[in-house]
Amino acid sequence: MAIISGGFSCSAFRLALPSCSAPSSRLSVSRTRSSGLSASMNSGDEQRARLMEFPYVSGPHRDLMVELLSSVETRLGSSLRPCNLPPDVRHFGHPAGTAYASIQLRPGRPSSQIDFILGGWIHCKFPSGGALNITSLSGYLNSSTDAPNFRLELIQSIPTSLVLVLDLTPRKDLILHPDHLKTYYEDTQLDRYRQRLHALPEVSPYISPSLYVRAAVSPTAILVSIDVGAGETTAIEEIIQDHVGPVAKELLQFWMESCACTERCVGKAERAYLAERDRLIKNKTIELDLGSSFPRLFGQDVADRVLTVLTEHYKK
Repeated sequence: MAIISGGFSCSAFRLALPSCSAPSSRLSVSRTRSSGLSASMNSGDEQRARLMEFPYVSGPHRDLMVELLSSVETRLGSSLRPCNLPPDVRHFGHPAGTAYASIQLRPGRPSSQIDFILGGWIHCKFPSGGALNITSLSGYLNSSTDAPNFRLELIQSIPTSLVLVLDLTPRKDLILHPDHLKTYYEDTQLDRYRQRLHALPEVSPYISPSLYVRAAVSPTAILVSIDVGAGETTAIEEIIQDHVGPVAKELLQFWMESCACTERCVGKAERAYLAERDRLIKNKTIELDLGSSFPRLFGQDVADRVLTVLTEHYKK
């Protein structure tokens, strides 16, 4: 959701999303406070503040997302234009008050290598109890560089487990371009982060049911399920704070310094290839990911409004 998915991938792994339940008291309070989710929010600072609330996740989870967004703001803020999404796309919800989301998309300035930074959160209450919470932060680069993009998602449907997606997604075929593999994945020893998390007993590999998703990630991608067992909610918060957080912050720092802010020599033909590849991936994200899940989460009318705007921004 994705400043700040793919792009904002709310169901990058084709999660089975049941219909949302009637509003709980907590959702009703939030809905009243939000006054329709967008009507009173006019200034950029207020919009950013709402995004940074991450109101439905645990303290360590929220602290991690806020720190990551703050790092992006500090390091890349001068290279980004303000978010220009309409208020009813930055913050929106199901008309029945069963699901809410906050999104910011900040395009890169013409002088930068950044296409856009996208991020935010989704919350949906399920009829059977519990809720789906997704927080996301992605960085897309333009065709002036062939460096990888950045992607982080935390997907949680029960308090004691979550799916973590963390990757520098390649923008070139790593078999055809072994120098790309060596520069960004081998020489940097990025696989040590995946190995570090896999060493934890609570962590197991997550295999996406989508073959497309599996084809798009890097060989060092972190796709894991973290499960601490029933009644151990504190343990998963500790894992986020002590293990997921440090890895995510180091990878983001590497991406900002070595990918977003390091110039690469890219020829005209290569730029055309990168632009077309990026276009196909963005379109696939809308089609397979957001297009399939948003109507179920927010209703068709809201989904159509949000996806129409996001599609236009993805094309820019």
